[in-house]
Amino acid sequence: MSDPDPSGPVRARELVAAHRGGRGSVLATAQTTLARIADVEPDLRAFAHLDPAAVLERARELDAVPPSARGPLHGLPVGLKDIIDTADAPTAYGSPIHAGHRPERDAIVVDRLRVAGALIVGKTVTTEFALFTPGPTRNPHDPTRTPGGSSSGSAAAVAAGLLPIALGTQTAGSVVRPASFCGIVGAKPTFGRVPFDGVKLCSEHLDTLGVMAQDAEDAALVLAVMADEPMPSPAERPQGRPRIGWWPGASPARMDDDARAVVDAAIAALSDGGDVEIAEVELPTWFGDLIAAQQVLMRHEAWGNLALERTRHADLLSPGLRAYLAEGPDAEGEAEALALAERGREAVAAALAGYDALLTPSVVGEAPERTVTGDPVFCRTWTLLGGPAVAVPGLRGPAGLPLGVQLVGPVGSDARVLAAAARLAPLLRALAGD
Repeated sequence: MSDPDPSGPVRARELVAAHRGGRGSVLATAQTTLARIADVEPDLRAFAHLDPAAVLERARELDAVPPSARGPLHGLPVGLKDIIDTADAPTAYGSPIHAGHRPERDAIVVDRLRVAGALIVGKTVTTEFALFTPGPTRNPHDPTRTPGGSSSGSAAAVAAGLLPIALGTQTAGSVVRPASFCGIVGAKPTFGRVPFDGVKLCSEHLDTLGVMAQDAEDAALVLAVMADEPMPSPAERPQGRPRIGWWPGASPARMDDDARAVVDAAIAALSDGGDVEIAEVELPTWFGDLIAAQQVLMRHEAWGNLALERTRHADLLSPGLRAYLAEGPDAEGEAEALALAERGREAVAAALAGYDALLTPSVVGEAPERTVTGDPVFCRTWTLLGGPAVAVPGLRGPAGLPLGVQLVGPVGSDARVLAAAARLAPLLRALAGD
């Protein structure tokens, strides 16, 4: 496998600016992208579907658009996790049950990307129904390690420099965790900010569309289109030093000792510097209960939303997913989880008043072997609470592999959290010697 290209071909916003300004052709970008994929994909295995001829045809169409009519993502290559419906390409949801399935229409988010001028390159590998069973994708930093899940192909494709942008989804930790393992930004917006229509549903109270990118500014650009919001402006960014809280997590979440030492050292170094202000934040002792609440809610709603698959095609489910769904529904547990989540949202809003974001671990340690996708324990709380969460790259673990952390915030604080991530990432890279 070729070494990862940590900078990618070019930053998304720079590529879009060139295309919109007539300083480069979308066709040339498409050809370069496809050549890179052809070189790396046989070993990386990030794509579930790729049609080079269709990509080149669409690139020519985009080049024919007059400059005055070019959208905010004109010519930007984008990958779509293969649980996101596309009318012009199969969507199999990571399962043989739906092999060759061709949706009747695009998901809303895909339609918005196309209208904005994005170049949809292909469908990226997902775990089975965006849950736990690993797919074939490898971590571009070490092919023996997992890229994480469930947005495994999206994270690996961006980390390997095949795409500047790829979409993922998060129900537990499926945007933040793979981004952390692969050394890129993974941004999960506030729940409901981006419509989920046309995406395979696992949990109606948790599922959130997010984006993989090289940096937070690129993520913000694409998220604005996904949410059908005005483009972010540099003038809207907070001025001065970001004020960031630090919280190490609550039991049963626990980092590996060596990984925790790396994060602790980074916190100490950042606290001694002058670029950000960091202060430890206290959250209620019952916050650890949110982890189990997320698990109960996720299992209950997955049982209902995968009814067709578990009742008619159980023989085509993986043994692990069959066992996961066999425990059945828990309506009482669902109600208790939703009530605890509301209590948690109120506590976070109060604890983070005056802060731009909260810094907290995102993963237990470096990416484990490919037989698993990694433990999402540090992400479950924040997905349940529904606020923004951004994997911030830069640190490296004891084996030299990426070791991401995450910035989170209250519901609706997406702009502040992304701005803080943009400031924090270069500081973490500097601490790692990059």
